[in-house]
Amino acid sequence: MQTPTRLAVIYGSTTEGRICDQVVNWLTQELVRFPQFDIDVIDPLDFALPVKRDTTHPEIDRLTGRLGMAWHGMADAFIIVTPEYNHSFTAPLKSIIDLFFEPWQGKPVAFVSYGGISGGLRAVEQLRLVFAELHAVTIRDSVSFAAPWNRFDTEGRLDNPADTIRLLDRMMTRLEWWTRALVTARSDRPYTDTERRASFQTR
Repeated sequence: MQTPTRLAVIYGSTTEGRICDQVVNWLTQELVRFPQFDIDVIDPLDFALPVKRDTTHPEIDRLTGRLGMAWHGMADAFIIVTPEYNHSFTAPLKSIIDLFFEPWQGKPVAFVSYGGISGGLRAVEQLRLVFAELHAVTIRDSVSFAAPWNRFDTEGRLDNPADTIRLLDRMMTRLEWWTRALVTARSDRPYTDTERRASFQTR
């Protein structure tokens, strides 16, 4: 990838005392090794989002600017950092995903998860179904942390990081490939054009 592209890292938890802070701290420190990406960390707690969907709400407009509408050319790829609650992902994360449609279309989404014995992978599998409906491409390789409660220090440093770093490197290699491929594809033809053409063909 010749020029840096924008990678949005999105918090999947808003719970007080969340482990997500430690996981995101670790992730962003490791992402420094991938200068082909410009990293933007998006924390739902930084936005006073309305309880009900209101597309005219100023905080939704501000979040839109961070995620980037498809025609604004903002975020080119996403990493979702998600916990697993009751075999699924969180309501605040689902709310953010459901607020938008266009920003996800034709873009790759990777996952870093954490939880109990499953390491959050059941939440990831459900998120794959959601993002498929939004016309996003999910990366098969992911990073997961089983029982992460004592694995990070307050600065986001991870104990015994070697295996996890190998997983992250593999995920980022695949994410870069898909980002590059889809940036090229969207430059040649905006993804929204496929919807208009499909609608025309079914008349």
